[in-house]
Amino acid sequence: MSEPVGLATARQQGLAPIWAPDARLLLLGSFPSVASLASQQYYGHPRNQFWPLLSALWGQDLRALGYEERLAFARSRGLAIWDVYAACEREGSLDSAIRAAEPNDLLGLAAQMPGLQAVAHNGGESARNIRVTQTLGLPVYRLPSSSPANASWSFERKLAAWREVFARHGLLAP
Repeated sequence: MSEPVGLATARQQGLAPIWAPDARLLLLGSFPSVASLASQQYYGHPRNQFWPLLSALWGQDLRALGYEERLAFARSRGLAIWDVYAACEREGSLDSAIRAAEPNDLLGLAAQMPGLQAVAHNGGESARNIRVTQTLGLPVYRLPSSSPANASWSFERKLAAWREVFARHGLLAP
């Protein structure tokens, strides 16, 4: 029996990880937004606070750089970026709409980063996978989501939480 017209949701593929062997912190989102998938860029939605948060932490306007330059800057600071889900079905960009999610091989990626010190989940949906990341035996943090849907946290409050984790693992400028 086929699905009623309009109810079928196409399976979406996520983005490849951004990492280097000397990464100290692996920052995990849930799954790229519609805007991120369309641009093939992490945190591509203009209202997502991910790049502004990193800009404030590092004193460098990353939004003024090209995407590849942003990624190189993040890698040079010891940050790896990925998502907990490799693929899923979802209409729109809300995490609550994610269905039939296929997990990424987080343990496999972590094994390629011998200097990894910690894992941070960017938001609640990502943190639902905390049992997997805890098996690495590293500190695991739940950061407030950088998503525009997380309006209950001010930018300053998010920044303070992110700064604490980044400082603890040597990702801030000296």
